[in-house]
Amino acid sequence: MLRSFTDEQARALVNLRQRYEVWIEAARARAALPYDLRRKEVSGKAYLYEIRDRSGNGKSLGPWSDELKNRFEAFRAEKQQLKERIEASRIALDESSRLARALRFPMIASEAGPILREADRRGLLDGTLLVVGTNAVAAYALEAGGFMPEIPDETAGFDLAWAETEQQDDVQLLWDMLKAVDPTFTVNTERTFQARNAKAYEVEILVAPSRAQTMARTDRPRPVPLPEQEWLLVGQPVDQVVICRDGSPARIVAPDPRWFALQKFWMSEQPKRNPLKRGKDAKQALLILNAVALAMPHYPLNDEFSAKLPDELKPYYSRWSAQRPETSTASWR
Repeated sequence: MLRSFTDEQARALVNLRQRYEVWIEAARARAALPYDLRRKEVSGKAYLYEIRDRSGNGKSLGPWSDELKNRFEAFRAEKQQLKERIEASRIALDESSRLARALRFPMIASEAGPILREADRRGLLDGTLLVVGTNAVAAYALEAGGFMPEIPDETAGFDLAWAETEQQDDVQLLWDMLKAVDPTFTVNTERTFQARNAKAYEVEILVAPSRAQTMARTDRPRPVPLPEQEWLLVGQPVDQVVICRDGSPARIVAPDPRWFALQKFWMSEQPKRNPLKRGKDAKQALLILNAVALAMPHYPLNDEFSAKLPDELKPYYSRWSAQRPETSTASWR
C-alpha cells in the first residue's frame, strides 16, 4: 500500500532540495578553481605555479609579475569566499538532512552518498550518469510523494548507467571520480565492469550499445553493452535529493520510472538473470508502476505511451494494465 507524505514531510523535502542546491553550487564553483596557486622561488627568481594535486605537482604560469600577483590575490580571495559559502550552506543542509532522517524518508546506502555527491560536484549527473538498480527506487518514492513500505531493501552495491552522448577522448571521468571518493577502488579483474573498494563495496557500470563508444578508451570500469539498457534512456528522468542511512544528502538522477519498471518486469523473466534477484525485480516493477499510476500524472500511462513500447515490453505493460490500480491520489493511505 502506498502512503503519502504529511505536509510536514513535504515541506522538509522542499527545504532539503533548496539547501542542497545552494551547497552544490558553491562546491562546483570551488571545484572549477585550480587546486591551488603558489609563489615559488626557483634559482633566485619568483614564479607563479598552478598546483594540480596534494603532491604539489603543477606547472609554471610564468615569472612573477604585477599581472600574476593580481591573479594570485584574486584566486586567494575567491577561494576563501567559496570556502565560507560552502561551510555556511553545509550547516543549513546538515540541519535539513537530520530532519529528513528523523522523518524516516526513503533512504539509500551510506556508501552511495560520497559517490553521488562527487559525481554531482563534477557535473556527471547532468547527462553523463544515471542511477539504476534499487538505489533509484528511493528517488521514485520521493517523486510520487510517499512511501512504498513493501519495497525490497537495497543490496550491498551500486549500479550506474553511462548515458553520455558526446565522445570523451582520453578523459577518465568515471575512474577519476571513483578514485577521488576512495583511492582503494580497483577494477574487478573477473568482472571488468565492476569496481570494488577495500570494504568490498561494489560499483557496477552499465551501458546501452548506442552510448558505449562515447566512453574514453582508457576510462574504467569497462561496461558490457546491453541492449535492454536502451530502454532506460527513453522518457523523462527523475531528479531528487534523497537521504543516505548515515543522514547525509545525495542527488539521484534516475531513468523514467515507467521504463525502469517495465525493464524490471522483463528482467524478472530472463533465464540469464540471477534467480535470487528475479522475485525482487518483479516486486519493484509492480510497486513502481502502481506508484506512477496513483501519484505521478506527469508520467502518463496511456495509449500514447503504450504505442511507444517495443515488442519485448508490450506484454508486461498489458499484463499490468489488466489489474492496474485506480488512478486517484485518494487511493493513497
